[in-house]
Amino acid sequence: MPATDFDLIVIGGGINGAGIARDAQGRGLRVLLVEQDDLAQHTSSASTKLIHGGLRYLEYYEFRLVRKALQEREVLLRAAPHIIRPMRFVMPHDQSMRPEWLIRAGLFLYDRLSKRELLPGSETVQLSTHPAGPPLREQYHKGFVYSDGWVDDARLVVLNALDARERGATILTRTCCVGAERLSDRWQIRLRDQISGVVSIVSARALVNAAGPWVASLLRQELNVQSSHALRLVKGSHIIVPKLFDHAYAYIFQNPDRRIIFAIPYERDFTLIGTTDIEYRGDPAKVVINDDEVRYLCEMANRYFRKMVEPADVVRTYSGVRPLLDDTATNAASVTRDYWLELNTSGGAPVLSVFGGKITTYRRLAEEALESLLDALKMPAHCWTALAPLPGGDIPGGDFERFLAAVRIRYSWLPEATLYRLAHAYGTRIHGVLCNAQSVAELGEEIFPGFYLAELQYLCDEEWAQTTDDILWRRTKLGLRVTEDGQKALMRSVDFMKRSNPA
Repeated sequence: MPATDFDLIVIGGGINGAGIARDAQGRGLRVLLVEQDDLAQHTSSASTKLIHGGLRYLEYYEFRLVRKALQEREVLLRAAPHIIRPMRFVMPHDQSMRPEWLIRAGLFLYDRLSKRELLPGSETVQLSTHPAGPPLREQYHKGFVYSDGWVDDARLVVLNALDARERGATILTRTCCVGAERLSDRWQIRLRDQISGVVSIVSARALVNAAGPWVASLLRQELNVQSSHALRLVKGSHIIVPKLFDHAYAYIFQNPDRRIIFAIPYERDFTLIGTTDIEYRGDPAKVVINDDEVRYLCEMANRYFRKMVEPADVVRTYSGVRPLLDDTATNAASVTRDYWLELNTSGGAPVLSVFGGKITTYRRLAEEALESLLDALKMPAHCWTALAPLPGGDIPGGDFERFLAAVRIRYSWLPEATLYRLAHAYGTRIHGVLCNAQSVAELGEEIFPGFYLAELQYLCDEEWAQTTDDILWRRTKLGLRVTEDGQKALMRSVDFMKRSNPA
């Protein structure tokens, strides 16, 4: 890393940190982002993968949060139509849960809290004639349908970091902050490369602590700064099972404990079910689902689906720790998903800490973070991200289907499943991934079915991928399909590339 002096250092390579780094670099600051592991390795790749207003938050009177999230839903759908897409959600009406009038009122408000241009409004449907009806148990006759969005959460993080780097930011993954000295006008930060062990010192006029579940411990231990806010760690777990339905609708289910779970079509052949809300006090890096959570998600799904889901059906699980602002709520499910930005300037150079938040509002959070630092960094206000597409998202008119049709013509030699996946993952960057190839043979070795050397080279060179998990579970979701032999072949290819390019 040739540069050692920056305007802003952002610690944390989740969605908030990547969003702040992108926004700051676009305002002309010299930015360094450091992440102790891979981008989106923790909370930001363990979400339910929704861009949504949060319908259930209306019950907790979180109107400001829901309105803000609904506004951002429209912004993000335009910014990245390749990795974010509209989705219709079906809520079967359970007579023992919330009354029909309450649900109608909630959806009426949900449709109108923010201007809606891209998504259709809500409606009441008869499940006996609706495509989402047949997979459900016979006692569910009426349903409510509304709109939200789906997102590839880990790729959203990577695209923000990629845009930041292309605008001039320095992005260091697998780099840990191991100490800091606060001076009157700047921070001096000690960084350790997690692979080589080499320690270096960098400095900046301001610091952003976007360390997610580690935000409080980083403040207290490495930065030696006291905070007036507390963090509440809540574990959310998901299960993935072979697909339970063939249509494109997702489900939102009400349950006896007053919680809701989603059942979402996932990676074409699977259904994603989640999430749980459990207080967590362990190491955020070691969070895993437990047997009770698996049973809970299966049982809640079985209240609605005709086809039974058993723990033995689960093909994959994942868990994440949500770093929520502690609002003294009595149960984990009702803790606010809003965020708080705490600026500390009392001991010298400024440090801004991010408490809480949700993936849908990350861009607005980043804007507000930079606005908090305007005076400290002596920079003009320049909000720009609301109208700027993310890498690969500059699809004319945001019309992904038209873009996909054009890609099919240009790469007619590429297998349909592979082309569809690449178009969704990379958008207009697909041409760089395929290196203007004219045939499958020009993509290099097929490391495992549908994954070629050209894509691996792109992910390692452009998107900071260094391990098989980076590739199989965060840059792609091919881990759901790859065999053990395929994993071994990928590992050999990754190791070979590291030896060939030690830098």
